Amino acid sequence: MTQSLARASVDGPAVRLSRPRRVLRAVAVLSCGPYLALKAAWIAGSHVGIPEGSGLLDDRVGMAVLNGISVLLDSAVIVLALVLTRPWGLRVPAWLPAFPVWVATGLLAPIMAGFPAQLVVRAFGGGSAPDQGHEPFLHAWVFTVVYTGFILQGLALGALFVLYARDRWGHLWRGRMWELPVSVVGPAHRALAVAAAVLALLPLALHVLWACGGTAGLSEGRAANRGGDFHVLEAVYAVFLLAAVAGGFLLAFRRGRALSAAVPLGLAWVGSGAAACWGGWLSLASLGGVEDIADRPTPLMSLAYAGQMLVGFLVAAIGVYSFAERSARAARRAP
Repeated sequence: MTQSLARASVDGPAVRLSRPRRVLRAVAVLSCGPYLALKAAWIAGSHVGIPEGSGLLDDRVGMAVLNGISVLLDSAVIVLALVLTRPWGLRVPAWLPAFPVWVATGLLAPIMAGFPAQLVVRAFGGGSAPDQGHEPFLHAWVFTVVYTGFILQGLALGALFVLYARDRWGHLWRGRMWELPVSVVGPAHRALAVAAAVLALLPLALHVLWACGGTAGLSEGRAANRGGDFHVLEAVYAVFLLAAVAGGFLLAFRRGRALSAAVPLGLAWVGSGAAACWGGWLSLASLGGVEDIADRPTPLMSLAYAGQMLVGFLVAAIGVYSFAERSARAARRAP
């Protein structure tokens, strides 16, 4: 797949470092600053933004390790911004920019959608969870600074990748669904789409239930600490899970024939990334040791997170195979 994508892009236009791209690159790089500064301060031992009694202060070594990993991940945004705007960026293997941007899309898209929605809910007095006497992990201003930076990173990096993908692979996602060759889809794609839809039923039902105020399947601690922010986040998970299933279904069964081919590819890209990355993150978090048994994820919560992650990977596979086959056909037609 990587070789076919690379061959298909050899004759494509070079990256034109226009003023908009310079601005987007600067925004992507500068928006990493506050987050990296906070993480560096915490690694150095500062407690800025961390209230006394926070659980983050209980394990200094573990916190330093996690903060170091976070610094590396956010620094990758700066590297990606350079890859997407430099001429040599078109010559790197296709997976090198595509996979990290897919992961970044998956992690940032729910924040970009959820945080503004949470602010709206809070404005109407519905954002606070019941006070259970627990010390907050971080001061509220930290979330505002960090999530604002994440949103700016997501917008800038997303726009840069769209421009980069247009230059490198634009000829592969132009046109309408009915123009896709029959060989691009097959029984294997349809089987993956059906499997993804079936696996999505449980996590989707639970996310919708929790978003609407239900507590079935939630741990005792999670149910007791719900607020408007929790309901918004669960609704966001459900929306992106639906987007993943819809994108995979449209690609595998060639529905919506009048739609631009970019629509199902976009749904599959964003939806699968959000489902896989957040499902994986929540699954990993559920494996960590939680001292209070009331806060430990229930088996149903773990099943929902694992199912969400699997749906994301299945839909991503449909998109990758469809894109790779179309790329291979384009390479064979090239003189």
